[in-house]
Amino acid sequence: MRPVFIAACLLLLAPITDSWWASGSAVILDPRMVCKKNRRVRGRLASICKNETGLLKEISRGVTLGATECAHQFRNRRWNCTTQRRSMRKILMRDTRETGFVNAITAAGVTYAITRACTAGSLLECSCEKEIPKPRRGRVTQVPQPPSQVQTDKWQWGGCSDNVRFGLQKSREFMDSRYRKKSDIKTLIKLHNHNAGRLAIKNNMKVECKCHGLSGSCTLRTCWWRMPTFREVGDRLRDKFEGAAKVISNNDGDNFMPESPNIKRPGKKDIIYSEESPDFCTLNMKTGSLGTEGRQCNVSSAGTDSCDQLCCRRGYVQNTIREAENCNCQFKWCCEVICETCYVKRDIQTCL
Repeated sequence: MRPVFIAACLLLLAPITDSWWASGSAVILDPRMVCKKNRRVRGRLASICKNETGLLKEISRGVTLGATECAHQFRNRRWNCTTQRRSMRKILMRDTRETGFVNAITAAGVTYAITRACTAGSLLECSCEKEIPKPRRGRVTQVPQPPSQVQTDKWQWGGCSDNVRFGLQKSREFMDSRYRKKSDIKTLIKLHNHNAGRLAIKNNMKVECKCHGLSGSCTLRTCWWRMPTFREVGDRLRDKFEGAAKVISNNDGDNFMPESPNIKRPGKKDIIYSEESPDFCTLNMKTGSLGTEGRQCNVSSAGTDSCDQLCCRRGYVQNTIREAENCNCQFKWCCEVICETCYVKRDIQTCL
């Protein structure tokens, strides 16, 4: 089931009418297949396809990483980042906030996987970052300070910083290069959301340090940059999804602006969209909605997984199930743990 969902995510990288969708193929997500289907590509994308096979494997891992995180973030919502291929295709054909999130989390996943491979030494094209980070325009790079209980200013950059610059560059080249000369509203939104996903990593790099000295005295510290965990990236992008901004095309057709003049223009880190989402309550394959009938809800919750929210006020049915679990475990010398199997009754609620 997972490969089907991952395949759907490749629709992010090209329009639906392109041949990036290798239906029925066992290597449906293999970026080499993507390149084979687009032999007329030029520029940096063509160079990656022809010369950087290791990088293509990391791009594949990145899309998988994004797909897994999407399923986690939306597991308790009406739209749960479905694994159903036809449904996902319909979702990605539109410009809803759900599409925006999938575009953002996929670009983040590709950036993350490439950067992680650089640090691990898995790619010939890159290595970890060993240079002292330079301040960016308008932003002062924060130099790590020693713990307050240790009065010393002896520290140095070292170790192996995550080479996020390389990850960002290759993510742009593979995912964005084919759209650079287009200025329609769908393309502008796609590129903006790709960038928002990458910024969720770039703007949240952390300083990690290791102390050196007798008995942990920390007379010297070696510090380096590290990416946030991908769960943190997913959490940030989910928050951006919640506050996503609806936009329309400018009069000149070369940019976008907020739908309402009373709404603040979205920033680079924000997720944007141009079409309203369906409510996802009932089955509608024209929009990609699978409905919520039969989904398990939580009667005691007040969040998105509550029976009121998830079942769209249609009501629910409660059933009692028996679950097996280990019990009365005993340690037997040496070295074995023997358990009995007990059955526990549990009430579950299912949407009508």
